[in-house]
Amino acid sequence: MSKLWLSGLLLLELAIFICSVDGYPVEDLVLKLPGQPKVDFRQFAGYVDVDEKAGRSLFYYFVEAEGEPEKKPLTLWLNGGPGCSSVGGGSFTELGPFFPRGDGRGLQRNTKSWNKASNLLFVESPAGVGWSYSNTTSDYTCGDASTARDMHIFFLKWFEKYPEYKSRDLFLTGESYAGHYIPQLANVLLDHNKHSRGFKFNIKGVAIGNPLLKLDRDIPATYEFFWSHGMISDEIGLTITNECDFDDYVFSSPHNVSHSCNKAIAEANQVVGDYINPYDVILDVCYPSIVEQELRLRKLATKISIGVDVCMSYERRFYFNLPSVQQALHANRTKLPYSWTMCSDLLNYSGTDGNINILPILKRIIKHHIPVWVFSGDQDSVVPLLGSRTLVRELARDLNFKVTVPYGAWFHKGQVGGWATEYGNLLTFATVRGAAHMVPYAQPSRALHLFSSFIRGRRLPNTTHPSILD
Repeated sequence: MSKLWLSGLLLLELAIFICSVDGYPVEDLVLKLPGQPKVDFRQFAGYVDVDEKAGRSLFYYFVEAEGEPEKKPLTLWLNGGPGCSSVGGGSFTELGPFFPRGDGRGLQRNTKSWNKASNLLFVESPAGVGWSYSNTTSDYTCGDASTARDMHIFFLKWFEKYPEYKSRDLFLTGESYAGHYIPQLANVLLDHNKHSRGFKFNIKGVAIGNPLLKLDRDIPATYEFFWSHGMISDEIGLTITNECDFDDYVFSSPHNVSHSCNKAIAEANQVVGDYINPYDVILDVCYPSIVEQELRLRKLATKISIGVDVCMSYERRFYFNLPSVQQALHANRTKLPYSWTMCSDLLNYSGTDGNINILPILKRIIKHHIPVWVFSGDQDSVVPLLGSRTLVRELARDLNFKVTVPYGAWFHKGQVGGWATEYGNLLTFATVRGAAHMVPYAQPSRALHLFSSFIRGRRLPNTTHPSILD
């Protein structure tokens, strides 16, 4: 076989390959991740420059829907923190198509990935998170407003890479501190739509899981959860209830509560201790020193608790720091002088933005006839359902919404998937039974059912009769 003929064949194959991804950025196509099972959908990853002068770029991972992606919507997922990776968290731990294998060197399929229902976009935001970066150090001093502005620019430029998605239905989703990110991003996109004479974002829904919404209700809910789950004594629980005034509680000065309150809170935190995962109180904990040693020794390090690998975060970090993985993802293009980590140590994120009351922003979104779902894993003590449910009810009252679906069980595969209620046909609160702060991680099947119902504009089923989502 002549070298000339072989070169011609390679050029022909390249031409066919480029045609096969017509309309997409070929340079961002992920051919195959190390240790990845074979799949029939495409993946893309790379950078979007949100400020070329400052050298600020956000890293993204985009995976097409499994089966007829051209007919399915686009869903953005953001993790919280602030400062935690949506690629590492949402995509490779919760709702994306792959999980790290127990040896940290390969991947396994997530059979309940949300890409069964939608095309999925994950962004490491703001700059300084994961592989997103800036060449301007001052950019790492940031907050909610700058994060939303950068995500607005990101979307406009991302649509230049993927023009066919500009008119696609867009759903904005996330969890935890994304209870700030997602509503504030939606707010900025609504402002764009208001002033734009051309392109407008086709926002069809907002869904946020275990979200931080309002501190003076979310903070006391943690200690109510501890008490109601038998994690602290009656004496401590009653002291917190009677002595702590959480009205107008703010991160910057939480000591506006009494000495006896502070003492009781410290005692509660000590009693709960370090051997419980507050994000999922029923899961066992992982012992990192053991699993990291096993990963280095190439042993299978998977530790299972109730069907969940509790050491997945360590396996994920090991996998993402393999040079072959970064090369396959087109990541770390500037050779950052630090390892990839789930949550950033670089950011000087605003210490006061967490105090923002998100309810008025959700109210504006709903007034634009955009459905809002708030969902809660019921085993989370960090942002428990006790606070979220109360705040959703408060929002419904402010909107003068009546109950359109009374609070009751919803079902999945003949079992209770959780409990839900709806207000005014636009505002839904739902719990996911047996789930935690990261709902899709702990209850993947129920989470997929909830997500599929959300994007299809369907109420969660209130009978045990099977549905097409089961």
